[in-house]
Amino acid sequence: MQNLDQRKFRKLGKSDLNVSTIIFGAWAIGGWMWGGLGRDGEKDAINAIHAAVDGGATSIDTAAVYGYGRSEEIVGRAIAKIKGGRDKVQILTKYGLRWDSTEGEHFFDWTEEGHTKNIFRNARKKSIILECENSLRRLKTDYIDLYQCHWRDHTTPVSETMEAMLQLIQQGKIRAAGVSNFTAEDIADCEQICPIASNQPPYSMVYRKIEQDVLPYCREHDIATIVYSPLQRGLLTGKFKPDHVFADGDHRANQKEFQPQNISRINDFLQKIKPIADEHGATLGQLVIAWTIARPGITAALVGARDAAQTEQNLKAQDLILSNDEIAQIDRHLQSLQLITA
Repeated sequence: MQNLDQRKFRKLGKSDLNVSTIIFGAWAIGGWMWGGLGRDGEKDAINAIHAAVDGGATSIDTAAVYGYGRSEEIVGRAIAKIKGGRDKVQILTKYGLRWDSTEGEHFFDWTEEGHTKNIFRNARKKSIILECENSLRRLKTDYIDLYQCHWRDHTTPVSETMEAMLQLIQQGKIRAAGVSNFTAEDIADCEQICPIASNQPPYSMVYRKIEQDVLPYCREHDIATIVYSPLQRGLLTGKFKPDHVFADGDHRANQKEFQPQNISRINDFLQKIKPIADEHGATLGQLVIAWTIARPGITAALVGARDAAQTEQNLKAQDLILSNDEIAQIDRHLQSLQLITA
């Protein structure tokens, strides 16, 4: 990519990889933990990915565990239909959460549609090599741009995990190594073995924990920060009401942010910043995305969509430039937002 628009593309740390500032997040299109896909789900998902690429958001983030391989398969089928094909996109995927093996560290159990899966964190070298081959097959590609450890596996030394990354880089199967949900200390340990291009933590207006230590560490050591859930899983769009009823299998039903009192408080906050969105002819969701990618140290934000229309709306945030005064106004309202944590 030459002459990149820095509002729309940024370099991943010390790597030679550039990603779009808005990255298509493919968790929901796997159906897993989002209440399924629906009758036309796969067709809509492929159209959503195509709309992202057409709109300049050429980076796509997925993971092996999303839909137990289904998200990667859909991403692979979508890319195969893109004019210009594989070279036009950057594929970001993740390893380390196994539903088909009980090795490693038990993470959680998930029951959906009457079936229970036992999810284990497994970042052992043998498992990573196998997962990479499976992801390459599902994605219909011979290399992955950014391969990320989904969660730290405390039963496996990070040195073993990073040795696998070095091997995959040397073999040309991945271009760069990343991590997700890692602490600053964990990232430092990783970098003793293998260069880390990026960390992918959760971050939003109402969840800013990484500002305490992880984000400062990454900024100091030239490690990119790709954040997920910038819209707090849709809550910051203002479309949820306190009496919202979630579909079976939707993980948001049990999250504290989605409890009725917090939905009300967040909606009140959103109404306070809505005039800024209105001034730009933007939606609340677009304003929130624009605020996120303007934060110091934030390289890019993952934003999911289930259809092309949602994608096209999200991408308008790339062109929304907030003034310092507008950012300050938003931050002042955020300081007065108090959520119930119990």
